[in-house]
Amino acid sequence: MEKETTKKKHSRVVAAVIMRNDRYLCMQRCRSKYEYISERWEFPGGKVEDGESDHEALLREIREEMDWDVYVGRRIGTIDHEYPDFSITVAAYLCRGGDTDDFKLLEHLGYKWLTRDELGQLAWTAADERLIETME
Repeated sequence: MEKETTKKKHSRVVAAVIMRNDRYLCMQRCRSKYEYISERWEFPGGKVEDGESDHEALLREIREEMDWDVYVGRRIGTIDHEYPDFSITVAAYLCRGGDTDDFKLLEHLGYKWLTRDELGQLAWTAADERLIETME
């Protein structure tokens, strides 16, 4: 009997690395059906839709997840990561948000503003952990 091979779903994802006063905005994911990303920390962002540029996707995702407008700057890194059930290519962009925390937590449990040295204190998703490594 031949072993059935299933192709994992692949998504292109954008992440907003939002900085303010030498601190990074870290968001805690909600519960997920995948334990390995459930309630882990990430940079905000999401999937790029068909026909959408990275810039457009980031603006849309931050509005949908946080009801916040950001300025999207230069790309600071791209990584490929394979999770047990899916794979992603993540492009991270340095972004700037408003001067106050006037965003809403529409799809996250919580947030923290941390310095580069403090980022290691959090339990990050594996993909975001790899992004942090590329930022060094």
